[in-house]
Parts: sequence; structure tokens; C-alpha cells
Amino acid sequence: MARSETPTASPVPPRIRAPARAAEEARLKVTIVGHVDHGKSSLIGRLLHDAGALPDGKVEAIRAMCERRGVPFEWAFVMDAFQAERDQAITIDSSQIWFHTEKRGYVIIDVPGHKEFVKNMVTGAASADAALLVVDAGEGVCEQSCSHGYLLHLLGIGQVCVVVNKMDAVDYDAARFAEVERDIRSFLDGLEIEATAVIPVSAHEGDNIANPSSRMPWYDGPLVSDAIDGFTLPPADFDAPLRLPVQDVYKFDTRRIVAGRIESGRLAVGDTLLFSPSNKTARVNSIEAWNVSPAPQSAGAGQSVGITLDEQIFVERGEVASHLERAPVETDVFRANLFWLGRTPLEAGAHYTLKLNTAELPVTVQSVEQVIDPTDRAPRKGGVIERNGVGEVVLQSDRIIALDEYCVLPRGGRFVLIDGYDIAGGGIVGMEGYPDQRGQITVRASNVTDVAHGVTAELRRARNKHKGGVLWFTGLSGAGKSTIAVELERRLFADGHQTYLLDGDNLRGGLNANLGFSPEDRAENIRRVGEVAALFADAGFIVISAFISPYRADRARAGAAATERGAGEFHEVYVAASLETCESRDPKGLYRKARTGEILDFTGISAPYEPPIDPALIVNTDSESVEACVDVLLDYVERYFIRS
Repeated sequence: MARSETPTASPVPPRIRAPARAAEEARLKVTIVGHVDHGKSSLIGRLLHDAGALPDGKVEAIRAMCERRGVPFEWAFVMDAFQAERDQAITIDSSQIWFHTEKRGYVIIDVPGHKEFVKNMVTGAASADAALLVVDAGEGVCEQSCSHGYLLHLLGIGQVCVVVNKMDAVDYDAARFAEVERDIRSFLDGLEIEATAVIPVSAHEGDNIANPSSRMPWYDGPLVSDAIDGFTLPPADFDAPLRLPVQDVYKFDTRRIVAGRIESGRLAVGDTLLFSPSNKTARVNSIEAWNVSPAPQSAGAGQSVGITLDEQIFVERGEVASHLERAPVETDVFRANLFWLGRTPLEAGAHYTLKLNTAELPVTVQSVEQVIDPTDRAPRKGGVIERNGVGEVVLQSDRIIALDEYCVLPRGGRFVLIDGYDIAGGGIVGMEGYPDQRGQITVRASNVTDVAHGVTAELRRARNKHKGGVLWFTGLSGAGKSTIAVELERRLFADGHQTYLLDGDNLRGGLNANLGFSPEDRAENIRRVGEVAALFADAGFIVISAFISPYRADRARAGAAATERGAGEFHEVYVAASLETCESRDPKGLYRKARTGEILDFTGISAPYEPPIDPALIVNTDSESVEACVDVLLDYVERYFIRS
């Protein structure tokens, strides 16, 4: 069916209105997304017309412009503000329009559909509460339809209504609509997004926008206006955990005012706040307000506040204030599902600036876990993420970050990556397989004084004929750590050296018997082992520690425990073997159990392993025998523990 070249008038339905004079109320933000030329802007233009939300004379002015240019009338011209957009018939930038129905107010966010303007699409859609995904009835589900659907998933927009536009171009065919509906529902189901409705429309002709279509009697579902009213406002964040990212600290007369916006939760005068990641605490002394009497005693989500504290602790921009309970995660490594907009591909080892809440700090791409094809959601392991691509990566910082998993608290789990001065990507935070490190870095003991020893390290070395220190073996299960460690201990002892082996299974039967295998318990296991190893090394022993110890941060803390205690040197030894080799050995049958699901969170299969970046020594059991590896280690001990 050919399109008419003049707008078809439609009555303004009573349930839609556009009262600029209406009382202020919570507005639901709805973004319109989809493939270029599928009719997003046309849909909005028609919706606004049917809502009576267009200024007087707007349609007439657009019609006159079209006549001057000799082009057909398009409802998209209501939205396309730039000359370039009218010339090229595409939307370049995002724009926002306010209007009301009888139910509530809305902000409609029109974003570009062209692949070259994905950054603008993300910027516009990031603040939305719900989305209309527009699909052309003739073309069906295209690449950009899938990309935009995937971006909605990454942005956490779960309320999605699909509008199948241009039904006039397929003669309002019910079978064609059913085919498109099946395809788009299948795609969204894979993203765990349930479409609230799939609506056949003609934005140009006004079918099923605000009035039922007589040309599609086979459809009896909601109209677009009904679907918008069916979206729900996001719940208030007042009952969520308190998060107040520190924007700045101001010195005002005698007061130091900590300023920021409360992203979630509430605070009140008298509350004890925890500032992460510095882990300092103080009570709220006052909530400052200008020319307000009496001064406010509480504040909640969405409010920008300035508070004073009962102690003059040093806090700075980037820290996050919370209550002591329900505090954010502290970590230097996390997973990220992200979309990439950078000029150069994202790859392992690249360095960027992370912006999360008010914090800004350098991060390194530790690994690219998966590159995902949005069209079929098929993951491809490793590689690089090209411009406009999506994937899962692991990001590593050289300092502790306070954050929240997106699935737990969305406002604290969104971030962007900066390359130079440009926004290069953004995504959401996940912690699957990684621990909250707060427990490992928080010191709770007080009034503790180190006891000075009467026996010095020099005296111990003189008697033992070697210095103390730690050989920390790390590697996958099955790499050969324990086998090599046992033989090394035997030969060192036979040579008359003071040595002791700490092995994972042995310590888990006693000192660490109360720990499981969650990421947090794994981290605590290694923290305790690191302290025990440091004590043995301080006593002058050559300590051999054989643990998977999958996290770099935990191994770094074990090293710090040894060196800070004055126990001697810490030597990280990477017992390297491929996952395939380790799984083929499977000395304890653990890989088999992990593959069948009997063991959860198993390193290398369902939990991460972070290889050392710069180990003191690498012994490769893929290519070397146990005897050869032990010989290398004995030579190393001779050089660094005996002769040095």
C-alpha cells in the first residue's frame, strides 16, 4: 500500500493530553530505539500530534517546509531538529519531549538509530525507565534492532514494548506481523527481557497509536498510548542501601562540608557513616541548608546535600558514604559487561580511565572474556572488541574501588571508560567469581603492640646458614604444585635447611576448616596462609606455600605480610600448565566433578584464575618433569636464600 503524502488527521483521544500547565509529578522516561529508518521519529511525531502536544501551527509549518522542498510530509520532521537530519532523513542527536496522559507525565527520549551514532543513542537512553523498540514490518528484526535490544539489556532497561511499524507497507498483513512478533520475542527472551506488548502500527497513518485501527481488525491488544501508560515508575530508592558519593569537601567558616547527591537510601543527623574505600567512620553532625529554619534532620535519594561530621576525618571526592551495614563492595578487580565505542578496538592490556559515581581512576583490561554477537547472542571466547561491539571483560585497578554489582544496586554499578578525553565505552559491574575484599583489608583490632624478639633475623640466619623467606607456588589445580613442593621440601631438609611446607588441603583441615570456597572465603583462606607463612619466614624458615591462590590481590597481600613483618623476601613461583593438561591429569577427580556441576566455583572452569604478571620464577610442568622443576628451584634457593 502506497503512503499518502499528507498527514491523516485523527481526533485527540480524551485519555491523552498535553497540559503544560499540569501540576508537577513524577515523570516516566521512555526512550524510542530501533534500526535507522524504521520510523522512530515518525512514531513520536504522530504520538505527540494525537496527544495534542504540538504547538499551534507546527504541523502546518512542517507541511509548508515539505512543499518548499518538494518532499512528502513526514511526521519525523516534528522531531528532527537539525538541518543535517532533514537533509539526510536520519536522527543524529538525542532529544527529549515532555507530555502528559491522564495517568501521568512523560519524558520521551528520541535517540538515533544509525550505527555511526551509537554513542548518542547510549547517552540518550541511559537515563530511561522504559523503552519502545521500533521494528519495520517489512524489514523485520535487523542488526541494529538486535544491537539496540542488547544495549537496553546492558543499560538495565527491563520494560520494553515492541512497536512493529509500517504495517501499511505490508498491506496490514496479520501473518507478516506474527512472523516479526515471533522473531523479536525470541530475541528478547534470550536477553531475559519480556516484551510488555508487541503492537502493529502505522505511524504515518495513525493506526493503533492512540486510536484502534479499522484496517487491522485481527489485532485486539493495547495501543501505543495504552502500552506507555502500562509502564511502571521505578520504585523509590529510599529503602535501598545508602549511597552518597562524595562530590567535594568545602571549608566554610569553621565547618568542613561534605557535599554530594544521595543516589539511594536515606541519612539522618546522628547516623554513623562509613566512607569507602578509606574505611573511615564518623557521625552526621548536621545537614546544611541555606536560609532554612529549622535545619533539616534527614535527607533521601535524589537530594543533593551538604553534611558536617562530628570528627574532622579526611575524606575526598570519589569516596562513597554508606551506613556500616549494607556497605558497598571493595575490590580492585571486577567483571564488566560493556559496549565499546572507542576509535581503536578494546583488547587485553589496554589502559583507560574509569569513571564510577564520582570516582575517577586508571584501570587495565586484565582480560577479554567474551566477545558477543548481539544478533544471536553467540559468545566468542577472547579476542578484541571492535567499535560498536559488546562483550565481557575483567578490569583491574591498582587501588581499591568502592562499587556495587549492577544486579544489586544499579546506581552504583554503572560506569564509563575514558580514552584520553573521549568516552570510549560503558557498562555494568559484576562480581561473579571475585571476592569483596573489604574483609581482607579492614583492621578491627586496636590497642595492639608488636612484641620485640630477642633473637634477630641475623642470628637466625647465622645458625641456619640461610635466610628466611617464602616461596609461594601458584597455579591451577593439577599443575603440579604440591608434587613439586613436597619433593623440594624433602631435598632442602636433606641438605640441612630449615624448611616447612604449607599446603592447601592440610590447612583447610585445621586452621581454615571453617572456610568454604566462596570468593570471600577463598580470599580469607589465602590471607590467613599469608600471615602463617610470614611467621614461619620470620622464624628463619624457607617456607614453601602451595596454593592455587587464584586472585592477584590476595597473593600481593601475602607478599606484603611477609615483607612488612621483616620476615625476608617473598618469591612468587608460577607453576604453569595449560587447563587442558591439568584437566587431563585431574589427580583428585575435581575437574570431572566441576564439569558435571558437582563442584561449583571451581578455579579455571567456573571461577577465575589470574596468572602472575611478573613472577619471580616460572616452572612449566607442561614441558618439564618434576625432577627438572625441582632442580631449577634448588638452584633458585641457592642463589637467593643461601649465597645472597
